[in-house]
Amino acid sequence: MESKGIVGVSTLFRRWSGSAWVNISEITNITGPGLARGTVEFTSMSSTDKYREFLGGFRDSGTVVIAMIFRRDMYDLMKDDFEDDDTKNYEIVFPDAENTTLEFEGLVTELGLTTPAEDKVTSDVTIKVSGKVEINSGSGSRS
Repeated sequence: MESKGIVGVSTLFRRWSGSAWVNISEITNITGPGLARGTVEFTSMSSTDKYREFLGGFRDSGTVVIAMIFRRDMYDLMKDDFEDDDTKNYEIVFPDAENTTLEFEGLVTELGLTTPAEDKVTSDVTIKVSGKVEINSGSGSRS
């Protein structure tokens, strides 16, 4: 049986500029979004067999962390997003046959920088997702 899985190489991380998607270059790893859901307890004295009862609460789309090789232009772009109080639109485009995308709004909450003596300079960007993550199939354009 042939696997239908994909590898991460060629995955894109993009930011909406207001008129077009802009690729964020030199990405080495993307973590997230990590969906979570809270619960609200509705246990009462009449709960069956003394089991606690719960209903679904608010959902949280978590965070996205992108690790990238430092490039001044990309760092500046992410720093501008960090300095802005308004959410920005981002998307992750997977290299599958459907060009699956995860689109979301978020705020850059952390912008780290690592400068080792004998390795590449890197930056980690943490984005807090605001609202729902939409999963779509792209049009086939990966530019």
